[in-house]
Amino acid sequence: MSSVNLSKQHPGIYKQLMAFSAEGDAAIGASGLDPLLGELVKIRISQLNGCAFCLRLHTRDAIAKGETSDRLTVLAAWWESQYFTSQERAALALAEQVTRLSVPESRTWDDGSLTDQQASAVSWLAVVMNAWNRVAITSHYPVAP
Repeated sequence: MSSVNLSKQHPGIYKQLMAFSAEGDAAIGASGLDPLLGELVKIRISQLNGCAFCLRLHTRDAIAKGETSDRLTVLAAWWESQYFTSQERAALALAEQVTRLSVPESRTWDDGSLTDQQASAVSWLAVVMNAWNRVAITSHYPVAP
């Protein structure tokens, strides 16, 4: 498929996705989850989808919100590290489940660390982030130093 900038071809849909994204971020905050956890979820989903544009964007956002380089370094293997809380691990596992539609048994999320409202917020954020990854990858958004 050739490169097509989706936001320029259908700006109305793009604006609706921006509003949807804002609702996803708001749901994270309204559920009592730390906005930094939202950035970790966005980064992990972007790792899974191979979206360099979104990885750069949300890594910078996470750093601006106080995330450490150590945690960002091991995020791709979060389940093997001791850097993440039970709640963060549950959110990351759930985000992987929504992204991949299946995850290994060892990476389940339903351990009681997330309330129903928080699990719903993380799930919606994952749906939104997957959409953004597909827009950025399909549109070949530039990623340069």
